[in-house]
Amino acid sequence: MNRAAFVILAAALAGGLYAQDASLVKEAQQAYNGVKNNLLKAAEKMPEDAYSFKPTDAQQTFAQRIMHVAGQIRTCGNIAGQQKTIDNTKTDKASVVAALKDSFDMCDAAWATMNDKTAMETIAGRGGQRTKLGTLIGNTNHDSEMYGYISVYMRLKGVTPPSSEGR
Repeated sequence: MNRAAFVILAAALAGGLYAQDASLVKEAQQAYNGVKNNLLKAAEKMPEDAYSFKPTDAQQTFAQRIMHVAGQIRTCGNIAGQQKTIDNTKTDKASVVAALKDSFDMCDAAWATMNDKTAMETIAGRGGQRTKLGTLIGNTNHDSEMYGYISVYMRLKGVTPPSSEGR
């Protein structure tokens, strides 16, 4: 292979790798957006009187479960370079929904900083240093798990979870 052909092939492969990295961030963000939309819809859809509902005495109320998700504001704030916390004593629907929205606004800001370079930067997290992208993916996984729990709360109160609507 002559030198010019090698350079063209190398450039083409490098471009393909760059596109894959950008696609990974984009795909991870799409997964985040899906669960974010379901959680926001679930919080809005659940009736006010069900915010104090808990399936058993040992479990959290619906409001506490949503506020647990809203605690992601700290994780996403760290990625965006901001120290954020929530007042997790809120239990009324309006305050809980507002806290959840604020947390997702912060996570949206964190996702907006992601590119091929920033995705691989590390930050301190549980268990040591993690990449920023790995941290955001872990947060999405946690949100998905919480949505699964929240869906059960909704069904127990006779409310169809957003992801099951139209089925």
